[in-house]
Amino acid sequence: MENISSNKMFGGWHKQYTHHSNVLNCDMRFAIFLPPQANDKPVPVLYWLSGLTCTDENFMQKAGAQRVAAELGMAIVCPDTSPRGEGVPDDADGAYDFGLGAGFYVNAKANPWAKHYQMYDYVVDELPKLIAQHFPVTDKKAIAGHSMGGHGALTIALKNPGMFVSASAFAPICHPTQCPWGQKAFTGYLGLDRELWKQYDTVELIKAGAEPLPMKVDQGEADNFLAEQLMPESLVAVAEQMNLPLDYQSHPGYDHSYFFIASFIEEHLRFHRQYL
Repeated sequence: MENISSNKMFGGWHKQYTHHSNVLNCDMRFAIFLPPQANDKPVPVLYWLSGLTCTDENFMQKAGAQRVAAELGMAIVCPDTSPRGEGVPDDADGAYDFGLGAGFYVNAKANPWAKHYQMYDYVVDELPKLIAQHFPVTDKKAIAGHSMGGHGALTIALKNPGMFVSASAFAPICHPTQCPWGQKAFTGYLGLDRELWKQYDTVELIKAGAEPLPMKVDQGEADNFLAEQLMPESLVAVAEQMNLPLDYQSHPGYDHSYFFIASFIEEHLRFHRQYL
């Protein structure tokens, strides 16, 4: 593992690292914010999963989360959104919603994607072990994300009961088996078995009786992707049907951007800190 940048902020440190991932069969980059409390004792961790086209840098540079994380004594870990590098396949047409920058936090089954696109195992297993080995963190973890990363955060939390104390999302892809982004990604990475698709769909996991955990979702009402891609109404409905606790907030005028995330990220961090 190699430290490639370090920046002090709010008494803590934002750092970027590269490492070789055995799960993804390529070199990967992640960012970590360590609050000042980490100088004296281990701190809990929030994992942040970003959306389509993003890297580890978007959230760390645009969301403004570090000030509150420093106050709360919370580390933030932000991985990349897909494998990258020489030999890692990309969408043949260079589309933004598949291939590089669009790993969808699944374990690919279809070729040629299966060799590298194992983002689910990377986030659930390899990266947390790396963080625990090299940084002063406790075993308390929460997970959050935006859009594709919101889908990843919610599904990963639901599929791994007890691993994360809480989960939250901004504008998540709630029902990917039923929207164009999800159908394209799942067809490419997983093949045509729609039962397998359901294992990576928040709505379907809740329908199937996933163990509940504290969840918070915020959605902008001026989001261009709201109706066709995100489908939050399906998440609200199934949560009510299954009596699953969900703090869902809809915000007039807000779009899909980091302006929206920056406006409400403090609420999310304080939500997670209750459980961390």
